[in-house]
Amino acid sequence: MDKPLKTPPPYALAGVDNALKAATMLQVEGPMTVSEVARRLGVAMSTAHRLLAMLVYRDFAVQGPDRAYRVGPVLELATHSQSAVSRLRTAALPHLHRLVDLLGESANLIVRTGETVRFIASVECAQALRVGSREGMVFPAHLTTVGLLLLAELDDAELEALYAVERWGNRAFDRPDPVELRAELSRVARNGFAVNRGHSERGLVAVGVPVRGPDGATVGGLSVSMPSVRYDRARLTRWVATLRSAATALERELAAG
Repeated sequence: MDKPLKTPPPYALAGVDNALKAATMLQVEGPMTVSEVARRLGVAMSTAHRLLAMLVYRDFAVQGPDRAYRVGPVLELATHSQSAVSRLRTAALPHLHRLVDLLGESANLIVRTGETVRFIASVECAQALRVGSREGMVFPAHLTTVGLLLLAELDDAELEALYAVERWGNRAFDRPDPVELRAELSRVARNGFAVNRGHSERGLVAVGVPVRGPDGATVGGLSVSMPSVRYDRARLTRWVATLRSAATALERELAAG
């Protein structure tokens, strides 16, 4: 079932939101100081210190001898890949900003973990009606542009293992039809890009392309997201070309180390 467009809850708590953002930054980007967290969140140093102190208290973060904060026991599950993800995010950010400047829509960097994808960087456009930042959010891979592109890289055995019935248990309703998924992945592989028209969230359209590492393996993908009322298929060629240009430039930087 398509999900509605994600919007902040009507009674959002700023402190909770900032604490969750801080936890996500530590997990995705690595160690950060109080001043870095304060700057990124746009809050006072004292506020950032209180947020981080609560994360430490709840084991979401720890503070090292250098006074920087790192992921704590609760978030340590993904630390084995953090350095690679952090480098990818750092390299991609300037390209995301350029995509926003060129296309006037929000831009994202996405990676896959199993049958899900995580948005590890988002840059919002300045339009009043826009897709907000998805940074840190997780979605089913088969419902997103970049997710489809990354799934299309898997061989039949890997795909079957990922969507085996026993893996989904009480989530059987969310499991995609294997025949339909393979057909869609074949189309995506032929095109080299993917378009998501409201599959992950109603009212949203996204266009994505893959990003490959120095060894040729796909490490993630870039996408632009927009409200469906602004989607114009006549502009798809330009969107894809601009995304591919950004992906190629990012790949060159990754290859250069």
